[in-house]
Amino acid sequence: MTYIRYLLLGLLAVLLIAIALANRGPVTLQLLPDDMATLLAFQQMLTVPVFLVFFGGILAGLLIGFVWEWLREHKHRAAAAQRKAELRRLERQLKRTEAERDKDKDEVLAILDQSR
Repeated sequence: MTYIRYLLLGLLAVLLIAIALANRGPVTLQLLPDDMATLLAFQQMLTVPVFLVFFGGILAGLLIGFVWEWLREHKHRAAAAQRKAELRRLERQLKRTEAERDKDKDEVLAILDQSR
């Protein structure tokens, strides 16, 4: 199974390198459209290879998706934490109740009750 995973990762690396080599041409990215840039007297431009734009878009999409899911699942994590805290509280209360119940019992009988 490990060999299959390494084989797939190697094929993915070869594919990504092939895409990068096939798309090395420069492209100019602008922060604002030309009309808005002249109106605001501010323009940022960056010239990068096309494959960086491609891979950057994939990376940005993955990051946005991960953050979106993390935020969406917040209520589930909060509910699980609340249930866990309630479970700990109830376990402590049960131990206290059992200790109070068994304080006047014989030690052997208390041990037998705990083993059930």
